Amino acid sequence: MRDFIGHEALINNFKQRCLKNTLSHAHLIAGEDGVGKGKLANILAKFILNGDLDREYVDIINYSSEKSSFGVDDVRDIIEEVYKKPFEKDKKVIIIHEGNKLTIQAQNALLKTIEEPPKGVYIIILCESLELILDTIKSRCEIYKLKPLTKSELYEYIKIKKFNYDENEIKSAIAFSEGVPGRIDRYFNDDKLRELRNNIVILIKNLNKNDLEAILQQEESFSNLKNDKEEVLNIFGLFIRDILINKEIENEEFIINSDKLEDIKELTKEMSFKKLNNMIKTIEEARRNIKSNVSWGMTLRVMLMGFMEG
Repeated sequence: MRDFIGHEALINNFKQRCLKNTLSHAHLIAGEDGVGKGKLANILAKFILNGDLDREYVDIINYSSEKSSFGVDDVRDIIEEVYKKPFEKDKKVIIIHEGNKLTIQAQNALLKTIEEPPKGVYIIILCESLELILDTIKSRCEIYKLKPLTKSELYEYIKIKKFNYDENEIKSAIAFSEGVPGRIDRYFNDDKLRELRNNIVILIKNLNKNDLEAILQQEESFSNLKNDKEEVLNIFGLFIRDILINKEIENEEFIINSDKLEDIKELTKEMSFKKLNNMIKTIEEARRNIKSNVSWGMTLRVMLMGFMEG
């Protein structure tokens, strides 16, 4: 647990309820990918077993699927494991990763086991979104919604991970993370993502100047980022958000991309509220297009045209 940062109130409350033996048998942890659901579930499972946080336990069983979904057959395997006796003491914990992969049929098959598990068996389901979990499942679980980490917690996370970067790079990573520590790992391990932020700032400047030739050149480059399209939209949105906030209240404390403060100040002076609000709407439209399976190339082209029309 020494290398786990954040969610202290949740952890302390859970530990106290374990000690008082007032814990439910079913739990649902929701949060973004990379926020720490798996590590947190492992800590909570060790509390349930009254165990040592520094060792592993055979009675903590993790289920995940490399397939696109968890079906009824997968759930049957989980239920079979549920009814096996614990190896070490009188308790065992089943952790189901990527609960959003559970089909409706699979969730229904799991329902009775969640309602009435054998004595000493605890089930923890991890998911990114509660929307894809049946109400009948949610009503039988204690639900924990993990919030993004604070800036100070992210600095502590970087310190523990011993990332050896200068202050400017650390600020960039924190801005990119949006409070999700796993995104910091990804940022420092992927040079392409670090370059992406720089290129988006340049693109915003070119859009502001209506430099069509430069925009078309960048469009060609951005069109190759099909696998990172969500990141492109997220980073775009955060920069526009920062420019808007700086324009409204001029308080550097609220700027997420603090390493790009001079660029943000420059764009704040040059861009109108109308243009910035139009860009926000255009980004949201691009998100809807992606969800509707519009190609990334077409989504990007429509988005850039929308930016220029604003």
